[in-house]
Order: sequence, then structure tokens, then C-alpha cells
Amino acid sequence: MTLPHKRLHAATWLTFCCGAACAQDYPSARPLHIYTSQPGSGSDVAARVLAKRLPETFGQTAVVDNRGILAPEIAAKAQPDGYTVLFYSTPLWVSPLLQVKSQWDAARDFAPVTLAVNAPNLLAVHPSLPVKSVRELLALAKARPGELNYGSGSVGSSSHLAAELFNAMARVNIVRVPYRGVGPAVVGLLGGQVQVLFPSAGSGLPYVKSGRMRALAVASTKPSALLPDVPTIAAAGVPGYEADTPLGVFVPAGTPAKIVAQLYQGITATLQLPEIKKLVLTQGFEVVGSSPADFAAWMKADVARWRTLIRDKGLREGT
Repeated sequence: MTLPHKRLHAATWLTFCCGAACAQDYPSARPLHIYTSQPGSGSDVAARVLAKRLPETFGQTAVVDNRGILAPEIAAKAQPDGYTVLFYSTPLWVSPLLQVKSQWDAARDFAPVTLAVNAPNLLAVHPSLPVKSVRELLALAKARPGELNYGSGSVGSSSHLAAELFNAMARVNIVRVPYRGVGPAVVGLLGGQVQVLFPSAGSGLPYVKSGRMRALAVASTKPSALLPDVPTIAAAGVPGYEADTPLGVFVPAGTPAKIVAQLYQGITATLQLPEIKKLVLTQGFEVVGSSPADFAAWMKADVARWRTLIRDKGLREGT
């Protein structure tokens, strides 16, 4: 064996031994770092609920670190030792369809742990907009094509795709105003800079209850217990419409399978606590807790679901 081969063999062996040792000692006294999007987003809300009780079921403290659209890039470069977790939504796995230029690749750089929670999107408007139903919004949008606008997070975010799906299915032209995340987009709606928004229930519900945002409908297939008096978009004027905000947990690729399994067990055990399920529901989410394999299959199906819309609408970075 030549010297370079010996060095390569030694490096590979050391990596294997380190991974085995890390998995054996995991978890230690180090806190988990949960990287997620900007403050006020659905993923931020859900991540903080999870982090608060994770020490009781997993034995580890957890710190939520809001890095917005940079969260995947930071997590992708982290050591695959189980102490870096990414809590993120749709843009992570649909970005290749949108030709988004990034420093990470979801399939290459991450391993799925669990689809933690899911939330229906809301169709919400600023209270000053003279509409109180989906049909009234449709009538106004058709009477004033291109004059109404909607706020959204980054390209491929659930708030972006939900709005474009609405445009396509309802055959209207409500113009996008992009923000760096759904949190800033919510602020834009509250301030009257935009008129329409499709936030997750987790992001929009507090403002709906306070009257600062008017919910015309929910985007789930069935009425939501969160807003029992609010109809679905499908029933209120756009048959077949459905859009949601799924939030998943990921670790850097190369994280030992044993650690992935431990994280899955600890996180799902926390999510299944009755008080956590209740708290998550009040924040606008429903607990899912799928296995890593089921989550991977679900993402594949979700990509297929959005591919046609993205292609037909010509959605891509910069649009």
C-alpha cells in the first residue's frame, strides 16, 4: 500500500471511530442548537415549544438560533455529531425546482429526522381591504387585475407557494411582494404595506384573534378547530385548494444512524406529551412525528406535488 493510500485509510478509520464514539457517548452535556428561520415565523414558534420541554424527555437542553434563510447553510456546514439540528419548512426540499442558488443541497447535505408538525395556511387580509369573504376577494381581484398584492417569505416558502397556487386555481393576478421571511411579511401586512397574506396558522393566529389581521379562510381540506367559524378556501370559492406549512427536523448528512434514531425518539416523545400537543395546537400546528424513512418518502411526494405549479407558473429565484 502506498503512503497516500495509508493516509486515506487512516483518515477513514479515524472518522469511523469518531462517529462510533460520538454515537456511543451521545447525548452528552452539550446543548442542542436548533437552527431555524426568522423570529415570529411558524418554525420559530414551534421550535421554541419543542426546545422548552426537550430536556425532560431527551436529557438535553436546546437553544433556538434564528438565522432566517441562512439557517440551512449554517447547519449544512456543522459537524454531523447530533448537536446541530435544522428545523425548517418547504424551501429546503423544493428549492431545486426553483433554481435557487445556494451553498447547500437538501439531498446531499441533510438527513431527515422527522416531519415534526404541520399547520394549515390561512388566507388573511389587512382589515382595511374591503372584503370579508373569499368570494369578495376574488371579485375584487378580478375587477382590479394586478392591483392587489400579497406578501410572502422567500422563494419556495409555504406562504409563497400557497399564494401562487391560489392565483393559479382562482385565475386571478395578485402580485407578490417578497420579504426575507414570513415574519417580516406578517409585519408588512400589519403595517398595511401589503394587502393579502397566506401565513401558517402558527404565524397568523395571534393577529387574527387580536383583530389586526382578518382571516377569510383556512387552506386545509376540512375546517380547523383553531378557527371553527372560518370556512376552508375550497368550500368558499376555490374547489380543491389545499396548502399547508410542514415543519421538519434535519441533521447534517453523515450524522450516525444511531444518533438520528435517538433524536427521532427524543423529539417525537416530546411532541407526544399531552400538554405539548395541546400547546402546539394552540399555536396553530398539529403534531405529526413521522419516522425518518416516512419523512423522506413524504418529501419526495411533496416535491412532485409542487413541480407542476412551479413549472407552469415559471416560478424561480428572482420572480
